[in-house]
Amino acid sequence: MDFLNLNDSCAPQPTVKVGEVSVYKGFLSKSDQLLLVGDLRQVAEQAPIFSLKTKSGKAMSVRVTAAGEFGWFSNHQGYRYVSEHPSGATWPEIPASIMSIWQAMAGHAPSPECCLINYYGEGAKMGLHQDRDEANFNWPVVSISLGDDALFRVGGRERSDKTSSIWLQSGDVAVMGGGARLNYHGVDRIKFGSSRLLKSGGRLNVTLRVVT
Repeated sequence: MDFLNLNDSCAPQPTVKVGEVSVYKGFLSKSDQLLLVGDLRQVAEQAPIFSLKTKSGKAMSVRVTAAGEFGWFSNHQGYRYVSEHPSGATWPEIPASIMSIWQAMAGHAPSPECCLINYYGEGAKMGLHQDRDEANFNWPVVSISLGDDALFRVGGRERSDKTSSIWLQSGDVAVMGGGARLNYHGVDRIKFGSSRLLKSGGRLNVTLRVVT
């Protein structure tokens, strides 16, 4: 199966800006999305999805897993990158299909070291936050949306800055780089059942980052 053939009808639509974040609407065709979901299922078989907890011990509504050299973890000590799944196993390799998206979007950035996979079930959301646990903010964060629609909100570098929002649909890709790299962002809600891509509904958000 051909993947990410940017010379045909699956070529990305003109970029939309929400705040300073570049959003490529409809970047992935339906066949591309199905291939990605299959590859992500294989990742989840090796590194099962699990729940994160806040410092106060409350379970977050978004569940996670990862691929690459690092994954994401949190407990009473805070949020951090870790080199092993909670089971003690190393994280699986980042699938080639996902790496292709990074190569198309990230310019001359080094290869990503973390492919974070967030699953949003019914009622899940993510508050405004910055991605600032990486060593070098010159490299972008590339975000892939699969499944249900999500209301994505973007602000500025201060939590109190004005925000703007856009609905992200399955197959959209967002790039936070340059001036947008440290902007606050979050997901206010998903429109559960708006996509049939995932058999049980919900949304997968895949983000690629250079960590070290």
